[in-house]
Order: sequence, then C-alpha cells, then structure tokens
Amino acid sequence: MRASIVTLPGDGIGPEVNAAAVAVLQAIATHFSHDFVFDEHRIGGRAIDNSGESLPAATLQACLSADAVLLGAVGGPKWSDPNAPVRPEQGLLALRAALGVYANLRPLSVHPALVNLSPLKNDRLKDIDVLFVRELTGGAYFGEKTRRADAASDVCRYTVTEIERVARRAFELARIRGRHLTSVDKANVLETSRLWRQTITRIGADYPEVRLEHQLVDSMAMLLLTRPGHYDTVVTENLFGDILTDEAAALAGSLGLLPSASLGEAHCGLYEPIHGSAPDIAGKNLANPIGAILSAALLLRHSLHLENEARAVEKAVDQVLIHGPHSSDLGGHASTAMVRDAILSQLAAAT
Repeated sequence: MRASIVTLPGDGIGPEVNAAAVAVLQAIATHFSHDFVFDEHRIGGRAIDNSGESLPAATLQACLSADAVLLGAVGGPKWSDPNAPVRPEQGLLALRAALGVYANLRPLSVHPALVNLSPLKNDRLKDIDVLFVRELTGGAYFGEKTRRADAASDVCRYTVTEIERVARRAFELARIRGRHLTSVDKANVLETSRLWRQTITRIGADYPEVRLEHQLVDSMAMLLLTRPGHYDTVVTENLFGDILTDEAAALAGSLGLLPSASLGEAHCGLYEPIHGSAPDIAGKNLANPIGAILSAALLLRHSLHLENEARAVEKAVDQVLIHGPHSSDLGGHASTAMVRDAILSQLAAAT
C-alpha cells in the first residue's frame, strides 16, 4: 500500500527517537512491499525559533492531509518561561484539536525481562496488560484560561458528547480485550466528574458483556501500584489520564518504553512516545527509541490497518528487550543507534 506519513521530530531527544521510528517504518515498507512517503515538518520549540509559532500553518496543513502523524517530543527549558506568549505545548494541543483525536490510547505491560527495573515487588507485576484510554481534547487543558497578577484559572468543562464518544471507544476496546472497564473520576467533588460517571454508566448499558466499575482518581493512584493486575481497560478524563499514565510507566521500568496513539473519527491518527523531550540527554545518542518505535507499530495497526506489520515490529522489540542491547534507562550502555539497529536486525531476520 501507499501511505503519507508526516513526521514531527520536535525538540530535545525528539529528533533522535523519531528518526529511529522512521527507520523501522522504512524497513517495514521494504520487507512488506509498501510505499511510505515521509514529510518532515516543525512543531514546538524548533518551530517557535524558526517562525514564532509553535504550530505553523504549513505543519498543520500537512498533518491534515496525511494518513498518519508521527511525533517525537516538544518543549524544553529554552521555551519554559511561564510568561512567554508562545509555548511549545500550545502547538501540540492545537494539533490534537485540529485532528480531532479525542481518544489517547496508552498500552502498558511489564516485560518479564525488565521486572527488576520496577520499584514494585515482582509478585505484583505478573500478567499486567492495561490499556489506558485518556480523553484528549477536553477538560482543563482546553478550557477557558485567565491570569492576573494575584489569581489564575483553568476551566474544566466537558459536554455529554465529548464523554460519550470516548466512552464508546473505551467500551469497544474493552469488549475485545478482557471485558472489564474501569472509569476513573472524582465524582464525590467535581460536577464534571458527576456528568462523566452518569454518562459512562448510561453508555455501559449498551455493552452488557463488559463489566464496568468506577474508581475515584485519588484511590486509583494508590490501587494502580498496589494491585495493577486487577485492571484491563481504563478510561478517564484528560488531566487524570495524563497523571495516571505517567505513574503507570513506573511499573514498566521506564518512560522510554511506552507508546501512545491518539485517535478520532478520521483515519489520521497522531502517534508519539509518552516521554518528554529529555533535554539533559538530547543530541548525545543516549535516548531509548523503543517508545517511539512501538508508537510506529500502533501507527501501522490503527491508521494503516497493517496488523501483521505492527506485530512484526512488536516482536522485534520483544526480542531486543530479552536479549539486548539495552539503553541506559534499562540498565545497559547501548546508544540510540545500537538499539535501533538491533531492532532492524530482528526485523530482517524474521521477515
């Protein structure tokens, strides 16, 4: 097949891990006789330096016309002044809104070869396979914002429609997984969470085969660490999802391992590792590219509907996690390029 993929290397280690993911996609195209056309554009801090905008019009138009978008990371100390009129993260939020990608999928599993990297006892890390579905275009991140010298506000707002669409996506995913959906909210305090719980419960009646449970976000933060094996599919609002998935990354042993897919109704999705730009190691060939490479696997699965190709990438990563080489965040000494090349070798051997 032929597909157009926009790449947004971004800032910090973004260009390094993005390039590794592109190399894997190019290898997939070769091994499976596809034609992937890559189109690179700026976003975030690099875009601000170049044009004064965190999401230039040319970048947005390219993304809207693509089959999929592969992002590295945005932000860094250079652009972190809270009083700056333009910030890198604004470009990312604007891109999510423009693409209409309201459901952020963040899969979490603990690889047997890496259990010792987790701060949890090994007996609590067996058979962990959790899919977080984070609502991505509502809540406090997108609500009305005000700031004065003595006060500031970020309005958290949700509509029934926004909740319904992410709820149905979560129920559909839960139905083909373990048929267990946990909805996370703060319904004992927040009106948005009360609407969230009411709507999720109503939608759940359409999925009688899926067991629905509700969990308050503060207790969920504890239970995610004390009994992570209890959960299968988890759906929550934007802010809660952002926090909980970073906490969950500790179970896997490193943020550098975890991918994400941001999906809407259109075929074009946005794919990125969940880690940040890690400016302290940027440009040093030290970043773990696996989160970005697994994001490329999600791109193959969800936007291009190439399941066999996605599994080939995941199996290659699995072999490297078992046999090495490992980057420094996993206790090894391998460079970004070494991990990338090892994954490419596994792909070549298997296809």
